[in-house]
Amino acid sequence: MKMRFFYLLVLAAGLVSCGQKATSPVELFNGEDLAGWVAVTADSTAASPFSVADGCIRVAGEPFGYLRTAEPYGDYRLHVEWRWIGRPSNSGLFQRIQEGDGIWPTLIECQLEAGNAGDLLSLNGAPIDGAEPMGPSVSMLKKRSESSERPAGEWNEAEIECRGDRITVRINGVLQNECTGVHTRGYLALQSEGGPLEFRNVRLTPLGE
Repeated sequence: MKMRFFYLLVLAAGLVSCGQKATSPVELFNGEDLAGWVAVTADSTAASPFSVADGCIRVAGEPFGYLRTAEPYGDYRLHVEWRWIGRPSNSGLFQRIQEGDGIWPTLIECQLEAGNAGDLLSLNGAPIDGAEPMGPSVSMLKKRSESSERPAGEWNEAEIECRGDRITVRINGVLQNECTGVHTRGYLALQSEGGPLEFRNVRLTPLGE
């Protein structure tokens, strides 16, 4: 009887492990160049605001634009670290960008603007429940708590989980926002808007079923 019980436990454990989809983190930035990324800017005649220096993605802030992944993703957990170079300014982490490389594509932005990191913005009509309209094509869902950002020059961490139609945002370990009603697949991007900053450890973990 004991042997049969032990056998059943082993069998159950095997079935559970088989039902789990193994995932491992994917380094989206290799620390050397921008392979696997696509730059989109408002001024194609100007120098690109995106470069690589000292193992980081450096963003000039001008011209306006974004650096998106070459591949779209479904459910994932995104880890990104950023810091301001000089005066804190504005940037963002774009989630679930829909097809088309216009300057204002349909997407959800995790705001990185100094003092407001963790706000969620709906751009170009991306569906997001509970957001307050800010203009004809922009709405905002404010972060839950006071700023959890670190001083300029220090590294910050953003953890963004996209699972199904839900997005959850943590800034330096603090839960700052959640939303539903978004698209369930799209590209990711780092934004150039305002001032210089650096990104590093851009890492995505696919989420299994």
